[in-house]
Amino acid sequence: MKIRKIILIIFFYFLTIGSSFSIEADIFVQSTVNRASKILSENLSKDEKINKLKIIAEETVDIRGIGFYTLGSIRKNLDDNQKKKYSKLFREYFLKSFSSRLSEYTNPEIDVLSKEVLNENYTIVNSLLKGTSERPEVKIDWRVYTKNPENPLIRDLIIEGLSLARTQKEEFASILNSNDNQIDALFKTLEEFSKN
Repeated sequence: MKIRKIILIIFFYFLTIGSSFSIEADIFVQSTVNRASKILSENLSKDEKINKLKIIAEETVDIRGIGFYTLGSIRKNLDDNQKKKYSKLFREYFLKSFSSRLSEYTNPEIDVLSKEVLNENYTIVNSLLKGTSERPEVKIDWRVYTKNPENPLIRDLIIEGLSLARTQKEEFASILNSNDNQIDALFKTLEEFSKN
């Protein structure tokens, strides 16, 4: 009888904490890179690797958040339909760009070294891509959005001090500036990239 009571107590304990289980940002990053490394080291075709990497990206990256950040201040001028269209196009663009670049690597080894909690919303996770005979080691910092500790999401990668999100924002700003800030010009660029 006592054993049943203890089991019930443990069961209810896990039920109550199960709904508030938080994931540490550094563990989240290491788990994510381990999943990607496993796929990249498998004997799969490039297309198979790309499809599996896209699934990981959709689960771990705040694609919508990055998309609107990279759009800059022009996002305030868009109507709901334009925002919806942009979100769809950026998602396709991001997934293709991310997965096709990453699929070129074979078994990258990334070690998480440390983390710095900036505030309750953001943590920077520091890591190192180990060097090989073909490439030098690379310092990679991950900006992780932790507002929901049960579902941390990657918001940016800073590679050797260079923010990928900021670089993308500058690229989009250049396209918009060259086209009188017409959002359709950016839509066309994103559509063409995704089709090729």
